[in-house]
Amino acid sequence: MSFCNVNLEAGKVTKTLAGLVNYKYALRVDPEYFRLLTEEISRMMVYSLAIIVFSFFVALILNQKFHGRALVRAIFFLPVILSSGVIIGLESNNQLMANLAQTIEDSASGVSVTAALESILRTAGVGVRAYEKVFEVIDNIYDVALASGIQIIIFLSGLQTISSSMYEAADIEGCTKWESLWKITFPMISSLFLVNWIYTVVDFCMRSDNSVIEKIQTVMVQNQEYGNASAMSWIYFLIVLAFVGITSFFISKRVYYYD
Repeated sequence: MSFCNVNLEAGKVTKTLAGLVNYKYALRVDPEYFRLLTEEISRMMVYSLAIIVFSFFVALILNQKFHGRALVRAIFFLPVILSSGVIIGLESNNQLMANLAQTIEDSASGVSVTAALESILRTAGVGVRAYEKVFEVIDNIYDVALASGIQIIIFLSGLQTISSSMYEAADIEGCTKWESLWKITFPMISSLFLVNWIYTVVDFCMRSDNSVIEKIQTVMVQNQEYGNASAMSWIYFLIVLAFVGITSFFISKRVYYYD
C-alpha cells in the first residue's frame, strides 16, 4: 500500500501503483509528520536511557537484604500490570487522579524543589539545554517508573546470578563498593543492558501516547489515506530498526560474556 494510491470502493479496495509519491508526501509535504518524527525519536533516546539507568539502580537497591524486600519488589513490578489493557486507558482519563494531583499541588503552596533548582541553573546559564532534558525526565518520573518494571526484573535476575565469592574476594583485595560496581557488577550483567535496551526502545515506540502513531492513525482512520499511512508506518519502522541496529552494535562491543 505504501507504493500505491489506495481507493476504497463498494466491496473492494483498489490499488494503483504510484512509486515513491507517498514517501515524498510524508517527508516533504505533510506539515506535521517530519516534526513529530524528529521529536519522538529524540524523546525515545532520552527516555530509553533514563529508563535503563533508573531500572538498573532500582535493581541494585532491591538486590540488597532488608525486611519487606519481597513486598517492595512486588510494588515496583505493579506498574507492569497497571500499564496494560483497559487500566492504562482509565488512568489517562481519570478525573479522580487529576483532582488528587491538583490537591497535592495546592497543598504544597506551589513550592517545587526541582522548579527552584531549575530556575537557579537557568539564571546561572549553566548547561541550559542539558538540564532542561534532565528536569523533563524528573518531572515525568512516574512515566519512567511505569515503564521500568520488566527491566528491573531482568536486571535483578542478572544480579542474583553473580557469585558472592567474587565480591568477597574483591573486599579482601581492598576494593571499594564503587570499584566492585564497575569491575564486577557491570561486566557480569553487561549482556542484560543490551537486552533491556532493545526491549525499552521497542516498548517506547509502541506506547499509547506516541505522537507518531497517533498521526498515522489519524491519517489512516479519519482521512482514509491508507497509502500515506502505510508509508509513514514504514518510515518510522525503518528508522527505529536502524537505531536499534546501530546502538546494539556499539553496545555489543562492550558486552562481556563469561562461562
